[in-house]
Amino acid sequence: QVQLVESGGDLVQPGGSLRLSCAASGNIFSLDVMGWYRQAPGKQRELVALITNTGFTNYADSVKGRFTISRDNAKNTVYLQMNRLEPEDTAVYYCNLNGMRWGKAVDYWGQGTQVTVSS
Repeated sequence: QVQLVESGGDLVQPGGSLRLSCAASGNIFSLDVMGWYRQAPGKQRELVALITNTGFTNYADSVKGRFTISRDNAKNTVYLQMNRLEPEDTAVYYCNLNGMRWGKAVDYWGQGTQVTVSS
């Protein structure tokens, strides 16, 4: 079992920055892929960024150059540094862990943290 707890969401002005954190606990494997998704009201959940154990990253086109995902494996924590935030970034941001357990794919989610970009 895995527990994911997000933090760092806040109200921020356009052009501002936030750093989200996701602390993972429980049955965490070093090879697990971790990422951030977001969901705005009335929209589907979308991938924002992911990071592998080796540090390979992938970003949604809408956040490339503005967001940076990183992980601290010793702390089982993943971060999302968000710069030059735009109103379109307003959403609930969810931490995700994806991996394999006993030959089966597993997918865990945090409860989400609200990011609101507004003047």
